[in-house]
Amino acid sequence: MPTVRYATSPLLASRTPSWRAKFLVALVGIGFAVLIGRAAWIQIIHNDFYLQQGANRYERRIELPANRGRILDRNGEILASSVPAPSLWAIPKDVEASDQQLRALAKLLDMTPAELRKRLDGNPNFVWLRRQVDDAVAQKVADLKIKGIHDIKESRRQYPEGEAAAHIVGFTNIEDQGQEGIELAYQKQLLGRDGERRVIKDRLGRVVESVGDLIPADDGRDIRLSIDAKIQFYAYQRIRDAVALHKAKAGSVVVIDAVSGEVLALANVPSYDPADRRNLTGAQLRNRALTDTFEPGSTMKPFTISLALETGRVKPSTVIQTAPGRLTIDGATISDSHAHGDLTVEEVIQKSSNVGTAKIALQMQPREMWEIFTAAGLGQKPQIGFPGVVTGRLRPYKSWRRIEQVTMSYGYGLSASLFQLAQAYTVFARDGELIPVSLLKRDSDEQPERVRPLAVRTGFRSDDGDPAADSARQALADPVPVKGRRVISPETAREVRKMLAMVIGPGGTAPQAQAQGYSVGGKTGTAHKQEGKGYAGNKYRSWFVGIAPINHPRIVVAVMVDEPGDGVYFGGAVAGPVFAQVVQQTLNRLGVMPDLEVQPRITAAPAVEESFQ
Repeated sequence: MPTVRYATSPLLASRTPSWRAKFLVALVGIGFAVLIGRAAWIQIIHNDFYLQQGANRYERRIELPANRGRILDRNGEILASSVPAPSLWAIPKDVEASDQQLRALAKLLDMTPAELRKRLDGNPNFVWLRRQVDDAVAQKVADLKIKGIHDIKESRRQYPEGEAAAHIVGFTNIEDQGQEGIELAYQKQLLGRDGERRVIKDRLGRVVESVGDLIPADDGRDIRLSIDAKIQFYAYQRIRDAVALHKAKAGSVVVIDAVSGEVLALANVPSYDPADRRNLTGAQLRNRALTDTFEPGSTMKPFTISLALETGRVKPSTVIQTAPGRLTIDGATISDSHAHGDLTVEEVIQKSSNVGTAKIALQMQPREMWEIFTAAGLGQKPQIGFPGVVTGRLRPYKSWRRIEQVTMSYGYGLSASLFQLAQAYTVFARDGELIPVSLLKRDSDEQPERVRPLAVRTGFRSDDGDPAADSARQALADPVPVKGRRVISPETAREVRKMLAMVIGPGGTAPQAQAQGYSVGGKTGTAHKQEGKGYAGNKYRSWFVGIAPINHPRIVVAVMVDEPGDGVYFGGAVAGPVFAQVVQQTLNRLGVMPDLEVQPRITAAPAVEESFQ
């Protein structure tokens, strides 16, 4: 093989131009400069993105959930609170279990094996098995030692008062979002704000160290209601028993402190358990005292009479001829349940005479009646910040026909909720002032302007001698009066209160409403239920709205029973006894001393039945 002599090669012997070497050096230099610039851009100038990408691979953000605020009654008793509850989840692709283990797991989760397999056949990376289970269930699941099944701590709401306070407190869904009641109305205040902790985790998910600043959770605010849990429970029991006794469709009761305007109880039947809503129906969910409207019937007569007294058209002793118990106006006939003949204005209320009320109403202008009804809060939504509150119906007076003016004088042709009626009767309890009502407890520092209290200040000692209990009850007994809006004069209010007391006494329509040991007054109401454009012939609503004690009013109580089905339907007989029981228990709880000697409870039928159309 011939030897190549490189020294004599013409190709190697040729001279290379110097610019080529310089060009190559320049290219290399430029390349290094680009690399250095790019490195500076990444490492110094624009490093946020890459730092974040790096942090995402080792840094984790642990959410620090805020505790949802509690709902308390006026004395600090818990109505709703959050408790830890484990939730079970799975990574289906990692699940390794025998048929026996799956059957045991399905039984613990209250589902069939087929339902469990269907759930595990979904998303291969994550699926909820059962959220917010009992600790005992979570422990039994853990004891099965099934790979791929995990648990996480969440919080679950508990409601100690159960169905008694359900329509006030409401409930949350599985995500802790308020759905009804106070839980919904004060969702923002109760929810709070979650915190955050940044940590470094190793490949096994273990926390190595914390990085950055800790952002603490801001727990939700506690909401203190005006409700008294004991009064609420007792009111619920009494209306529940009345609904069962009279085979009624439903019932409601409202108790308002006539001094402070605080709602002490609001109960409905049927109700539900907020913690167990699996079979919840719409009928159970309805907060009837606030959402259902009806024609208030004879409970409107005191307002018509108070207007006549206020304008000087009549006096309590003025005689009204009601014979023969019927009155025809514009072709329509109204009637009383009995022919009464001559009645004084006081007796018109006592006997609940439609004819007497109608004759008094015809002396007034529609505008005057509309103004006093409006001033008493009818046709207006109660300002209590509660979901579902209704306005009721009160048509403009310019559209009233003569017969409509007459029927409205005794409560037909307009509508109101039971809560609106209860608030309206504070006009008589507070010497002519309509007071604002509240579902939240009013503190003394929220009421800078004190007015003369109408309730008697009382002193007492708790049975167990507990100073804390004494202090709580003294706060109940001596509330801060709230300022109201003048509707009628104090003199007129006191005259009407006297008439309301006659309703309970001999010859009245509601002797069953007399409370043991306390003077009371009120007005019965009975009305046919509306169905479509007419009235159901055999369906009634029965109610009673009253005040106690009558001379120094402390509370207003309104009771309604819907569709009593045992043949008894007059308000005095159906709602009156509930009123009496609730009044007695509430005033005792408030520490109000009895103002009457205890007498055997009246059980006889009323001397006269109320009139209704």
